[in-house]
Amino acid sequence: MAQVIPDAWQVPASIRQRVGVQAGRQRAIVEEGHLLLILHELPKENEITRAAKLFWRAPDGAWRATGAGQSSGLPVLKRHLDALRGALQQLDARVDAGKSAQDFFSVLNEATPLQRTSRNTHKALQEARDGVDDKEIISLRDTAGELERAAELLVGDARNALDFTVAKNAEAQAASGAQAVEAQHRLNLLAALFFPVTAIGSILGINLHTGLEGAPPVLFWIVLVLAFAVGFAIRGSLAKK
Repeated sequence: MAQVIPDAWQVPASIRQRVGVQAGRQRAIVEEGHLLLILHELPKENEITRAAKLFWRAPDGAWRATGAGQSSGLPVLKRHLDALRGALQQLDARVDAGKSAQDFFSVLNEATPLQRTSRNTHKALQEARDGVDDKEIISLRDTAGELERAAELLVGDARNALDFTVAKNAEAQAASGAQAVEAQHRLNLLAALFFPVTAIGSILGINLHTGLEGAPPVLFWIVLVLAFAVGFAIRGSLAKK
């Protein structure tokens, strides 16, 4: 049965038995002085499964890495952590330059799987440190811890920026809505003021004999004043409400 561990690696059979055809989660396996470190490639957009990167440390301190041939695998492992740091720094810069909720949501969508990756990488290197006494592993473990902390801060900053932007937009919409309500209220006051005048004018403008055709002009002014008085009364009642 095929395994993800290269056949050329002289790892103990007890380690091979613990790894199947799929690498599984990020972790460290220590058997008989051998260390097998299983890490994942950096997450990509719309990617469900994570490609594995394997690192083997022999009891004599020699490192091997998948894809590195016979060269030392330790620089490959360091470059893997550097790539993770670079991805986090790029997202952090995007948080600083973000302006819209979409900008911060996009960063948060990419930073969340990176946070999980950094957390599990740190955990795997801590397991390696517990199983093997090596200064290089201690240094790598500390670096992974810093990356985990950076990822947590990145996700927190992106989430706070998103929440602030959403709240700010909601506040602006509420202010705009209040202005619209105020404008509508003023329009209603104007309509209430002139409604009695227009209503009475419409009634008196009907071409019917009312007996007022020969009334003196003063009657017009009396009706106009009364109409405006009624309008002010209606306007005042609306203003109080």
